[in-house]
Amino acid sequence: MNRRRVLRGLLNGAAVTVALPLLDCFLDESGQAMAATAGPLPLRFGTWFWGLGMDAEIFVPKKTGADYDLPEELAVLAPVRQHVNLFTNFRVLTDGRPNLCHYTGWVGIRTGAAPSGRFDLPAQSIDVNVADAIGSGTRFRSIQLAATGNIQHSYSFRSVDAINPPEISAADFYRTIFGPEFRDPNSPTFAPDPLLMTRKSVLSAVMEDSASLAKELGAADKARLDQYFTSVRELESRLALQLQKPPPAAACRVPAPRGQDIPVGTDVELVSARHRAMTDILVMALACNQTKVFNMLYSDSGSTLTRTGFEKTHHTLTHEELINEKLGYQVESSWFIRRAMAEWAYFVEALAKVPEGDGTLLDRTLVFAHSDQEFAKIHSLDGIPMMTAGRAGGALKSGLHIRGNGDPVTRVGLTVQRAAGAPVSDWGAASMHTSSVVSEILA
Repeated sequence: MNRRRVLRGLLNGAAVTVALPLLDCFLDESGQAMAATAGPLPLRFGTWFWGLGMDAEIFVPKKTGADYDLPEELAVLAPVRQHVNLFTNFRVLTDGRPNLCHYTGWVGIRTGAAPSGRFDLPAQSIDVNVADAIGSGTRFRSIQLAATGNIQHSYSFRSVDAINPPEISAADFYRTIFGPEFRDPNSPTFAPDPLLMTRKSVLSAVMEDSASLAKELGAADKARLDQYFTSVRELESRLALQLQKPPPAAACRVPAPRGQDIPVGTDVELVSARHRAMTDILVMALACNQTKVFNMLYSDSGSTLTRTGFEKTHHTLTHEELINEKLGYQVESSWFIRRAMAEWAYFVEALAKVPEGDGTLLDRTLVFAHSDQEFAKIHSLDGIPMMTAGRAGGALKSGLHIRGNGDPVTRVGLTVQRAAGAPVSDWGAASMHTSSVVSEILA
């Protein structure tokens, strides 16, 4: 067995081959060497992430339930408060494992378990669980976006070896969605692309060689090969959809092509512009039934965002900036959180503005938003802020503040997975294992 091994098959009497992914057995011991017929409106699920948490004194509402108050860091959510559920005072429990700064929190929220090290991802991420349940029938099983412009900023994964890479350019993202392979669901004409037919046939032909190959592999390589074949099957499904006329999508409006791309950089103004451009394209991708699952990252954990006129990053400020004696909080650090919440409000409102059926695109969507820490200055895992937006097709109520009273964050994660269509009765590991949903938000 070596790196030159390929899968072989026949297509119309001609031999075809497909290369294999890099398997452990190729290395030395050190390891170095939507459906064809129109149906009900689809349910969508996504995540939205921002780094470095909040300051509870100016973020957490005093009132629970409906019509919750909006402290200073949340004031910008006023226009969308009726769409947003806020979850506070839930905990990431580590079961004696170390608190890995800016890592343990988001991993615990996304996987239901605390990691044992910085390269440990204990389970697949919550969006992958949902995509396995509802992600078929569209061109893209899921879409990942990083407004930071950094290809490494993805918190979507099936395993540590299968992290879903993000789109990092708004212009490239536009071409991915609305480029030559896009089929307008509202076009009166449709003609399948013969090249796509050939690609699909080639992929199908080589799959017959997979059974014999699997017999020659160890457990780790079998798992990696299974992930690879899963990706191949997803690609085949995507190509098959391209050969069928898509069902009408009344809300679909192809946006105008983007011109010059947003410059690379982590200045807040650049990141905000990139985030809003990506948001506008994503909203139409959802409305045009190109995907049902997405992940949007505004800023990374341990945020590297900068501000014109300031030498220090947001992350550095959280540790070095003194608390203002008069106001009682870190003024410059809070400025970054307020900007993040402004972008979250923009994202929610963009979904809410698109009419779909008897409601809006947001009504048929559930977005799960969260951060990586509570108070970043001390890397607190107790009370990491989480939110949902949308009603998941009527499964959830919205506009509520829920105080968790120290319960594990997995109660929220379990609730959103069920509302999004994932068949999970319980979720999480060790002390974060739970079968208890947040019933207050269930419709």
